[in-house]
Amino acid sequence: MSTAPSRAHPAHPAPVQTVPVGPVDSPPLDPEGSVLVVGASLAGLRAAEEVRRRGHRGPVVVVGDERHDPYDRPPLSKQVLAGSWDVERIRHHAPEALHELGIELRLGRTAVALDLDGRVVELDDGRRCAFDGLVVATGALPRRLPGTEGFAAVHVLRTLDDCLAVRRDLDAAGTGCRVVVVGSGFIGSEVASTAHALGARVTVVEALPTPLAGALGVEMGQACAGLHTDAGVDLRTGVGVDRILLAERSGAGPAGRSAGVSPVVVRLADGSTLDADVVVVGIGVTPATGWLEGSGLEVADGVRVTSRLFAAPGVVAAGDVARWPLASAGGEVRIEHWTNAAEGGVLAGRNLVVGSAAAEPYEPVPFFWSDQYGTKIQVVGRPDPNDEPVVVDGSVDDRRFVALYRRGDRVSAALGLSRPRQLMQFRPLVAGGASFDEALALARG
Repeated sequence: MSTAPSRAHPAHPAPVQTVPVGPVDSPPLDPEGSVLVVGASLAGLRAAEEVRRRGHRGPVVVVGDERHDPYDRPPLSKQVLAGSWDVERIRHHAPEALHELGIELRLGRTAVALDLDGRVVELDDGRRCAFDGLVVATGALPRRLPGTEGFAAVHVLRTLDDCLAVRRDLDAAGTGCRVVVVGSGFIGSEVASTAHALGARVTVVEALPTPLAGALGVEMGQACAGLHTDAGVDLRTGVGVDRILLAERSGAGPAGRSAGVSPVVVRLADGSTLDADVVVVGIGVTPATGWLEGSGLEVADGVRVTSRLFAAPGVVAAGDVARWPLASAGGEVRIEHWTNAAEGGVLAGRNLVVGSAAAEPYEPVPFFWSDQYGTKIQVVGRPDPNDEPVVVDGSVDDRRFVALYRRGDRVSAALGLSRPRQLMQFRPLVAGGASFDEALALARG
């Protein structure tokens, strides 16, 4: 078993040059018609809420494959994993709040097929859900290391159940827990940071020479990689995982380690090995579109939609699963961060109700953040690895700075480490496609 290089920044896959999705003529939704939202995470809930805000009176049903009431995902790799927040704190809404909006939740059910002509979605329990308007918000599924099926110590972290399983193993391993994180993207890095703060001995394995270089460029990727090494975390770059094996038990093991923990050995492609009580794999995700096979929707690394988020008449998509043309990116994009799910979900719900003729294009200014080792990383815009980063505030060595990205004569993005106020002043300039000289003048002022 060997791994492909992890995607440096799964929240920002590169723009794809394709033939645009053809125009979709979608009439306004019948105010008494039924709306079905497939996906009970952020994008789906925001879409359902917006449908109600637009005065829709017909049934609104949200189907989710998890058994938990809808919750926020970003804290899973941080506060919830650390144990500083309980599950109730990450709920999107109390169930009664959704009930008051007239939104019906059907949880623990997975969509398995879409009959577009019949306007029906089939669920895994055999139920067929009819709709007049459909929101596709099924998100994405984490990639797994081939050959690790059945290894209790090997985890991904995408859902609340994933988070609680990792935390149980960290607790069971006890003092000096050995954690190997495969992949140094934002989720993997946040897990590494949290585990380190809990007292674990952490090693991060990254197949690429520089973490996050594909998203932030080599120079800024190295700056973020320094957060790991500054904290004393063992960062192994330029090497993939060959295979994972069960470790041979001998004696009682390190002090404090539970007899119930089954350690493993992570063998790297260079022949070296790492002993681990817990392995967390963070090598990106794939959009959850398997249930749409043969449906007639156009699927290519996500559901392809128009600039107004229509995939077909009466069908919109939002969140991690949607791929749409973004003019500022120069092609189609699929973005996996929180703000895209929130903003895209709202617009998808609105456009579904009003119809394509009155629909607004989705032209967000991408924004995301990550918290690692006490440092807040924030990015506005879409950096390209070929853009030139220029530090305009603070110091890279101090891990407190703002860097602007130059693309030709324009500012394309801004990156900040522990500089939230200073960073956000550049957001209007990035949004407006300002010149780099204008951005520099603001920085110097």
